[in-house]
Amino acid sequence: MGISVTAGAAVTPSAAISVEGLTKRYGRHTAIENMSFGVRGGAVTGFFGPNGAGKTTVLKVISGLARPSAGQVLLNGREARTPEARTLGVFIEPCGAHPGRSARAHLRSLAALAGLPRARVTEMVELVGLGQAGRRRVGKYSLGMRQRLGLAAALLADPDILVLDEPMNGLDPRGIQWLRTLLRERADAGRTVVLSSHSLTEVERTVDDVIVIDRGRLVHQGRMASIAESGFSLEDVFLRLTEGEDA
Repeated sequence: MGISVTAGAAVTPSAAISVEGLTKRYGRHTAIENMSFGVRGGAVTGFFGPNGAGKTTVLKVISGLARPSAGQVLLNGREARTPEARTLGVFIEPCGAHPGRSARAHLRSLAALAGLPRARVTEMVELVGLGQAGRRRVGKYSLGMRQRLGLAAALLADPDILVLDEPMNGLDPRGIQWLRTLLRERADAGRTVVLSSHSLTEVERTVDDVIVIDRGRLVHQGRMASIAESGFSLEDVFLRLTEGEDA
């Protein structure tokens, strides 16, 4: 299969997210090794890799939820140790709300911690389509509703950068279309979105840029338009890059 790929692009000072020489070890296990890449603002960047490739580890380091063993991450040119809510919104793991609390109560707590007005909670509940369900206990929510709550939390402070890990899980086709539109609108407004997903056919129409990692290393960074022009699908390229064949 004649797919032309690149091993990565140079990290530039203007990148919204700069990952430089990132290494993360857990004891003797090296999850990420000397990884460098840049994520440009005003774009939706797809961040892909097979299970165990280290995707979530990288996203956690970017989000300040894990410390690197070596290297650094810069958000808008600043070190990303404890990013402010207005800089970074994150949805990596389940929504984190206590099952006995309502979605609104959960978001009000987050808003208070971030110094945001309570009116923002109502805005987000409506934006993600929870509506009256926002008053129900989270323990009664479906997977799709919990996903929407997690997205509401990530969007609460209207951050410059969004980092989303598998946000389409549990969403129905209408919900996927809504999320795709939301992410496109944010990117078109100059915001930055990093999106990780195994649903390559779903996100192919959403992402502008593509990063693929495998076995803790960067194996490709480029534009989605270049993949489309090659005549191959995102899935074709992903499988080619992660099957151990020569690029």
